[in-house]
Formats: sequence, structure tokens, C-alpha cells
Amino acid sequence: MKKINIAILSIIAASIVQAKEINIGVVLPLTGATAAYGQSALDGIKIANSMKNTLSNGDKINLVVVDTKGDKIESANASTRLVSQNKVQALIGEMITANTLQVIRIGEEKKIPVVAPAATADKILNKKLYASRVCFMDSFQGSSLANYIKNKLQYNKAVIVTDQTTDYSLGLTRAFEKEFNKQGGKILDKFRITAGDKDFKAIISQIKNLNPDFIYLPVYYTEASLFARQAKAMGVNIPMGSADGVADETFINLAQDAAEGYIFTDSFDYNNPPTDLSKEFIQAYEKEKKNKEVPNFSAMGADAYFVIYEAMQKCVNNLNTECINDNIHSTLNFQGVSGVISIDKSGNATRSIVIKSIENQKQVYKDSILP
Repeated sequence: MKKINIAILSIIAASIVQAKEINIGVVLPLTGATAAYGQSALDGIKIANSMKNTLSNGDKINLVVVDTKGDKIESANASTRLVSQNKVQALIGEMITANTLQVIRIGEEKKIPVVAPAATADKILNKKLYASRVCFMDSFQGSSLANYIKNKLQYNKAVIVTDQTTDYSLGLTRAFEKEFNKQGGKILDKFRITAGDKDFKAIISQIKNLNPDFIYLPVYYTEASLFARQAKAMGVNIPMGSADGVADETFINLAQDAAEGYIFTDSFDYNNPPTDLSKEFIQAYEKEKKNKEVPNFSAMGADAYFVIYEAMQKCVNNLNTECINDNIHSTLNFQGVSGVISIDKSGNATRSIVIKSIENQKQVYKDSILP
């Protein structure tokens, strides 16, 4: 009996000695204008890591987190440091398109796989070998809402307010306009704003005179909340909506009662967990956050981590960045937190989209649209 015990202990000791520490770099805006997105995604990534952090061979996965401050240069510098100093095997980040492009650029140069939780611009992965995402593309997001408001809500006339400084807004505008026209709707006019603008009263006045059925605002939560509040103050009660740039609860906090009835596209609904992993994650999140509802970007951050984890699990016998990258790009019907995700060779994800509205300061599920 003693000999058997000694043999077992020897095997355990050997496996402990052989186990390695593996780093995943997390590149997110934790301060700055888009900090709400980054903080939410980081919550999800950390909880996902707490749920699954050891590979089948005993290797331990650690997170190395860097704040980009929402800046393009910081995004590139942070990614470079994580690769050169921390020897990360994969990168998660960033949250907005312009900054994600910088993370991807470093990933391509260093041949390190990058998984973006929320960068939705259509062309961001074009001709990239080491980049992928777990979110849908803007063409699907913009066209889905256009189809929904035209055919489900019977809105026939719309105006679009576009942030001319972001690829995110411009891409959503093109997709929404194309699909709305295709479905027989009419775009009465398009208005351009710039990120950081604070006074939208002149535009709102023009829109009031046009009297559309719907106002599409493919912008981030700061500008969207200001626009909604100013419209309400001016007595303009035209239905309006956005994309996932307002999915974070920060939009509701900023817009307050002006958010009532606001429609938007999203990738996850806390009250409709689509998979077993989703249910497990929600339980872990509630325990960690004391019953706080799970935001969209926390689910997306978690899925970015879990996709990398599953790829690493398939590479335990020969863990290297090429193997990890190949397996990320071979993801098929992964039962993720936010839904079922497949990732093709180009790195793009095939997945469903959720339509929500804001009612009584809460996000309320309305519909799901399959690709």
C-alpha cells in the first residue's frame, strides 16, 4: 500500500513540476471616454477565468491586464509590452474599432492570436491571419434593426444621426440605410455629428420639422444619452434607437427618463440565457457582483476568454500561438455565454442578434434575429 501511495504521489509531484504558467493579455479601456465598456468586459473576463483557469495538463492560465485609456497609441504600446515582456500567448481587446485595429496590428506583427469582444466594423479583419471576434458585424447589426423597425414596428420614415469620426457609426449608417430602403422605407435626411459634441438642439429642431417615425443614432452612449435628453427637453417624442454602443447600463444612467422606449441591438439578454455555460456564468456573476444583472459586454468579454481557453485546451500537447490561432479560427457551434458562436477562417463570427428596448430603466428583451 505504501509503495502504491508513493507512486501516486510521485506522479502528482511530477505533474505539478511540469505544469506551466500561461499568460493571456487583456487590453481594455479602463479609464477614459469608453471606460464603461472596458470595465464591463473585464468583469466578464475575470469571472470566466475564475471558472476555467487550468488546462487538462495542469497548466495555469493567468490574466495580465493593461489599461489603454481609450487611446490608439496606448492600445498599440500595451499590446507590444504584453507580448515582449509578459510573453502572452493570446490577446483580448480592445472594445472600439480604432483601438482594436492597433491591437490586431501588433498581433499580426508578432503572430499572436487576438480575439475582439466587441469590435463590429465589417472590414476590421480583412486580410488578417491572427485576428478574430466573438461579436457580429455592423452590416448584420444595422440591417437587423432596420428590418425590425420597418416590418415589426411599421416605421416607414426615418432619419439618421451619424458620428462622422468613427468607422463604427459610418458602417452602421450604411447598413441601416441600405436595408431600410430595401424594405420600402424612406430616409428623410442624414445628420452628421462629431464625437464629443454636446449641443444637438439645432439638429433636433430640424428633425422635429421633418417628423420622421424613427431616429437612428448609431453612436456611443455619451452622445446618444445627451441627444435623448435634449430631445425630451424640447418636447420631441419621436422613437429612437441605436446599436450596441448603448448596451451598457451607463446609457440608462446618463439618459435617465429620456431612455424610456429606446430601442437597440445587442448580443446577449440576461433574462434569456441561451446555453448551459450562460446559466453557469450568470450564477458566478451574481455571486461576485451581489445579484447585479449581467451586462452585454461582460458576456462578450467572457466569450472572448472562453474561445481562447477552448483553443488552448486543444493544444495542450503542443501549446503554441499557431496552434491556438488555428483552433480559434476553427471554432464551430461553441456554446458560449452570449449564445452559439462559430468563427470562420477569416476570424468573423456567425451568431444571433438580440433586439431590446428600455422600459422603466431596465433593458427588456423584444426579439432575436438569426443570421
